[in-house]
Amino acid sequence: MDGETEQSGVAAIEGRGVSRAFGGVHAVENASFAVRAGEVHALVGENGAGKSTLIRILGGLIRPDGGEIRVGDETVSFATPRDAHARGIRTVFQELTLFPAMSVAENLLLGHEPRGPSGLIRRSALDGAAEAALAGLGITHIDPRALVEETSLAERQVIEIARAVLRAPRVLFLDEPTSALVEHEVEWLFAIVRRLRGEGRAVVFTSHRWREVASIADRITIMRNGTEVGTFPTIEESEAVRLMTGRRVGALYPPLAPAPTGDTVLAAEHLEGPGFRDVSFRLGRGEILGFGGLTGHGHRELFLSLFGAAPLSGGALRVGGKPLHPRRPRDAMAAGIALIPEDRKTEGLLLPMSVRDNLTLALIDLLCRAGVIARGRERSMAQRMVATLQIKTPSLAQAVGNLSGGNQQKVLLGRWLLAEPQVLLLSDVTRGVDVATKSEIYELIMRLAAGGRGVLLYSSDALELSHLCHRVLVMREGRIVRELAAGGFTAEDVVAAAVGETQLAA
Repeated sequence: MDGETEQSGVAAIEGRGVSRAFGGVHAVENASFAVRAGEVHALVGENGAGKSTLIRILGGLIRPDGGEIRVGDETVSFATPRDAHARGIRTVFQELTLFPAMSVAENLLLGHEPRGPSGLIRRSALDGAAEAALAGLGITHIDPRALVEETSLAERQVIEIARAVLRAPRVLFLDEPTSALVEHEVEWLFAIVRRLRGEGRAVVFTSHRWREVASIADRITIMRNGTEVGTFPTIEESEAVRLMTGRRVGALYPPLAPAPTGDTVLAAEHLEGPGFRDVSFRLGRGEILGFGGLTGHGHRELFLSLFGAAPLSGGALRVGGKPLHPRRPRDAMAAGIALIPEDRKTEGLLLPMSVRDNLTLALIDLLCRAGVIARGRERSMAQRMVATLQIKTPSLAQAVGNLSGGNQQKVLLGRWLLAEPQVLLLSDVTRGVDVATKSEIYELIMRLAAGGRGVLLYSSDALELSHLCHRVLVMREGRIVRELAAGGFTAEDVVAAAVGETQLAA
């Protein structure tokens, strides 16, 4: 299918021949993109294809090295995001920009607080104004008085989206807005997007979930290697993937091996902790055990407690038959447990540090002799993992924060592969990852399980759970409410168990 070469009408915002390089690496090169008023336009491509960089340029966060930006029929230059805001352009970035130590209300109304005649903020009216604003967008489950740091990742994403929508933008960029959301929250967002489209506003949307792109986009622009491949009113997923990657990707989900019948590698009995209670399960060696359910129902807290990053207040835990009482992550690591957290940027990676340092962080004690790191051995181990996982980086010295989201996730996975854990706790491990990298991660998970490791996998994507797991335990209100066995459940069953009435697992 040939892409459109002509844009009809004046674009709400347009980039022409835009380029931007970082340290000699061209993130965007001679890229052109335009979105019309009253249109939802999807921007898709692999991690590192240049989507986020292009959005940052058009949203005023970074300046291009070359090219032209037009808003309507006027050429503009943005020095800061404030310049873009003045033109009615708002962006919800992949990296959330909320202030964690401030309340939801303070973040939501920042710069638009209710003020008295003297210009001072009316603190007494702030919470009520925020509550009314949230309710107007159909959000009733988030307390405006709560600190942002006390909310879940999904709730923070909703707050970020709400803040941008409340500014009534002419153009709204949504960079991976659904990566932290579950089905009903995605439905809420798409209702908002359709409303904005009906009001004549332009919405640019990026996602690695093709069914979302296909359901909401009026047009789709595909990017590859920093430039646009083409713009299409419709396109089949298989053809889009070929254009994104330059190759055909086989079946997304590899075949699931038969359920293992070997030893139990992790056993939990009546675990209690902040956000969960009476949680019992057994994980077999070589088994992939899924955890499903809506966000905020105890999965995150359970995984953190198993890793020693949050307290266990009751119950018993055994790893390889030996009792474990993890009071800190070091205890869990020593027992062979590793965690890939849901938010790699704030909980997993040290973004200013190098790829090498992030890869070998869990092995730093083993690499030290008399307090000095064996740099040659460290470099060799890091190079091996970069090659094994095909991590795209200019060098081992590159700051990991400069890599694409998919390559950042590979670095985090590589860290724990080097540590050779018995049990892997994977929390939304493919969040914000492109389809080709997802396929690689799925294959890796299967290989790890086949090698005898036990895998606990939480995913906000029910389809992912139904294809990758031997069993799925669905949590609701901090408890396991249903167990679904391999071969006998679908993604719809996972969702139904999550939203249905509480039913204790047999």
